[in-house]
Amino acid sequence: MKNTFTQSMSWLHTWAGLIFGWLLFAIFVTGTLAVFDKEIDHWMHPEIPTTGVNQAEAAQRAIAYLQQHEPTAGNWGISLPTERSPGLRVSTGDRRHGKSVQLDPRTGEVLEVRESVGGNFFFRFHFTLNLPRNWGIWVVGALALVMLAGLVTGIVIHKKIFREFFTFRPNKGQRSWLDFHNASAVLLLPFHLMITYTGLVIFMLIYIPAAVDALFEGDTRAYFQSQGHGGPPPFRQLIKQPGQLTDVVPLLAQAQARVGNIAGVSIRNPNTAGARIEVRPELGYRIALTKGQAMTFDGVSGELLGDVPEFRPAPLTQRVMAGLHFAQFGGYGMRWLYFLCGLISCAMIASGLVLFCVKRSRKYAHATAERSARRWYRLAEVFNVAFVAGLLVACIGLFWASRLLPTELAQREAWEVRAFFGAWLLTLLHAGVRPAQRAWVEQLGLAALLCAGLGLLGALTELADRTRILLEVSGLVLGLLLAIAAWRVATRVEAPARSRSRGKVLEVNP
Repeated sequence: MKNTFTQSMSWLHTWAGLIFGWLLFAIFVTGTLAVFDKEIDHWMHPEIPTTGVNQAEAAQRAIAYLQQHEPTAGNWGISLPTERSPGLRVSTGDRRHGKSVQLDPRTGEVLEVRESVGGNFFFRFHFTLNLPRNWGIWVVGALALVMLAGLVTGIVIHKKIFREFFTFRPNKGQRSWLDFHNASAVLLLPFHLMITYTGLVIFMLIYIPAAVDALFEGDTRAYFQSQGHGGPPPFRQLIKQPGQLTDVVPLLAQAQARVGNIAGVSIRNPNTAGARIEVRPELGYRIALTKGQAMTFDGVSGELLGDVPEFRPAPLTQRVMAGLHFAQFGGYGMRWLYFLCGLISCAMIASGLVLFCVKRSRKYAHATAERSARRWYRLAEVFNVAFVAGLLVACIGLFWASRLLPTELAQREAWEVRAFFGAWLLTLLHAGVRPAQRAWVEQLGLAALLCAGLGLLGALTELADRTRILLEVSGLVLGLLLAIAAWRVATRVEAPARSRSRGKVLEVNP
């Protein structure tokens, strides 16, 4: 630690940023991709067609299939076609142990769809790092606190940070990296603070459970019910009596008039007198996250039993915070804004990691430096390449694996995940045996090639539609950006040493 407060904050910013920055970069990259998780999921399942079938017709075909094949199931689930997810899926049983089938919305016939982790892999990795859920949430929460500390210490050590936002000196080595790091951090400082803090608020009952433990004896379900969750329970004595299921089309129309677009329908105890139909609104009809809310109807008479609940101030605030983080509101305009902000955030973290090595390149890479110091410096270089360029290769490699692995492969989803981590491990080994600059160029170039090749891969393995074409065009644009980055690194010439008597940048040595 250093003597002055500013030097202490600089030390914390430098070392916390390096040690935890690699995982933070992975969290931001996968979070940025998760903005379009449903579109990625659609691309990874090329057998699912895009149709113009309305939701009422799709719901009728889904119920007809369930009546024919699962008339005695205790629960029916129907995921209706939406703008972002054009498929029609039906399921029976609970979420963990039930089974599901993909149907053609036009005919109601079963579609043979390949198993794929889809865009949900990036979403899940974003908040668990692919660890067991409970462990992952705690690890990512700790990293979010580190991110907040990094933002605060960055503000402290850069007293002229807003002036530095308008300063960029290209081709100046360390100063160029510092200028870009400062500018990207200042440009999106409100976004960084918001996205990090709201990420913690989402899991507030996990991180700070004392209130629920004290007031509800740890019963989270009771807490949510007290705050306006949940519709009326079914009448137990009616479940064993047969009943005719009402037509769902008028119920869908009523729900659409109330909350807008519909995401799906759940039917509890179908074909009994105690049947209940829950119509779930699509996320995004308001900023407050609406996941888990539904309009509940009597399954026989069609009577409205429970409207979408109005939350009390405390849970409503938490829902708004969660809605700001997930960006389900505002349509594609807001989604693209979050995506661009995510890309800039990733560049900000990556530039900070690179800056650490650039600032110390002469001191620790020199032959006269201590062997242990050179070893640690080399380790930082290898991890920088693997956690930045290598992660990009692994992410885009997952897209390729989803299309190239045999469709009949057993445990295909697990093999896709293995392909992701296998590619990532190979980039780490590659970075360890290649000079740092060459490793950067080769891995960035490979990522660019894989991104740009998505269009060709799609043309060979799918029937194109607007969503898939847009994803492939976006891949081409990202590939061009990565190719430019690889070219810049390949042609980079180390800036000559300069006197630091003027405009000295605060620098902390390890």
